Amino acid sequence: MMMKYKSTRGSSVTMDAAGAVIQGIAEDNGLYVPERVPRIPFDIEEMKGKAYRDFAFEIIRLFFTDYTDDEINECVCGAYDGKFEKSEIVPLMQAGDAFFLELFHGKTAAFKDMALSILPYFLTAAMKKKKEDKKICILTATSGDTGKAALEGFADVSGTEVMVFYPNQGVSEVQERQMVTQEGGNTHVFAVNGNFDDAQTGVKKIFKDSGFADKLAGMGYRLSSANSINIGRLVPQVVYYVYGYAKLVDKGIVRNGEKINIAVPTGNFGNILAAYYAKEAGLPVNKLICASNENKVLTDFINTGKYDTNREFYTTNSPSMDILVSSNLERLLYHLSGESAAETSALMASLENSKAYEVGIAIKEGLKSFYGGFADVAQTNETIGTVYKENGYLMDTHTAVAYKVYEDYRKTTGDQTVTLIASTASAYKFADSVAASIGLGKETDGFAYVKALSEKTGTKVPKALEGLEHKEIRHTGVLDIGEMAAAVEKALAKRLETC
Repeated sequence: MMMKYKSTRGSSVTMDAAGAVIQGIAEDNGLYVPERVPRIPFDIEEMKGKAYRDFAFEIIRLFFTDYTDDEINECVCGAYDGKFEKSEIVPLMQAGDAFFLELFHGKTAAFKDMALSILPYFLTAAMKKKKEDKKICILTATSGDTGKAALEGFADVSGTEVMVFYPNQGVSEVQERQMVTQEGGNTHVFAVNGNFDDAQTGVKKIFKDSGFADKLAGMGYRLSSANSINIGRLVPQVVYYVYGYAKLVDKGIVRNGEKINIAVPTGNFGNILAAYYAKEAGLPVNKLICASNENKVLTDFINTGKYDTNREFYTTNSPSMDILVSSNLERLLYHLSGESAAETSALMASLENSKAYEVGIAIKEGLKSFYGGFADVAQTNETIGTVYKENGYLMDTHTAVAYKVYEDYRKTTGDQTVTLIASTASAYKFADSVAASIGLGKETDGFAYVKALSEKTGTKVPKALEGLEHKEIRHTGVLDIGEMAAAVEKALAKRLETC
């Protein structure tokens, strides 16, 4: 049965998967959601010993029914290959009584590789299927990791240009260097004076501007996105939760059918929304633990039903969660409201106009399947140090937030359910914070911390970060928010001259 995608805001225009991947965002500025969440098509026991690629093939084909099996297989095999440092792609690691699903062994050492390694394959296949005659311009705001993963995934991919906007002085030194040294003639990187929410708002404004879209069309381009607002980003993330559960069963940690909890460090809400979809697809999940840093707008929302961004914004050492407007939450609101596009649209209008909203009874009831908690910087650092001292396990700042909130959940509720923790980045991407947390002294810069951390712990620096400090800086643009659209137009015009 063909799967169609519809807008959270009620547009009558539906898309197949290929159309939704190309479009990125719906014509009414809503987000595409599947008309139904398909059920996992296999019993977990049937997949015993299967590779990650096998899980990816089976799950993705449920959502992307307009792609042939051959096309999906080509996408999966192209994405999940030797570019990952671990042969199993996603290792399951135990430290004490916690189980970490390590999602960071790809080319950029962050979980975004799991989806952004395959999105370019989805997009190029979709362009062929739709006989798309325009180049696709990927616009992405990043809080640190999406940007590099998008750049790496789309670098020199025919028929595409990729533009990344990141908050100036709002990412780690290593994250910034990964982006500004990116090679590829079709890659464009800009620092934005502001925080991630400012950059994301700027990108959304560009998408909403029909006049700008017409201008780009005249130049031979159309816009799309590599953020998790693109359904082609979100669906691959469902896979690793199913795979993680299967690994728990394989190892005898849980019985097949036994429920688990899933804890996710959360910023833009895409990663935990994928876990929600996995649960809706039949994965035995008890509680979804949503972990935030001091920017705890999601914690407060889950606990009260009130979403309020009228608050202080904090710059922390877990920058991918330094977000107050979590775009993917719109999809959850739509589902929990009984798929009411009118209610979802009204909530989004309230967010835009007054920076806040409060949901009704149905959504509040649905939020009971979530637990919201947060950890501040001091707690994050203490957690990193304690887990390393007691278990010899090194985690990054975001994963530490998830672990701390998981511990708080267990103490608060007494729930001893086995919990899968999404480990979202290599500790080396935030080496300064991690090094200080385990008792190392001060170093001159982020790269000296990388070296010191490796020497102290005996762990290997990811290939993605080796020698990064010596690479040529290729992107130096710094913009104010109001200059973003002009920068896009100028960069594309320049590409037309040189191509």
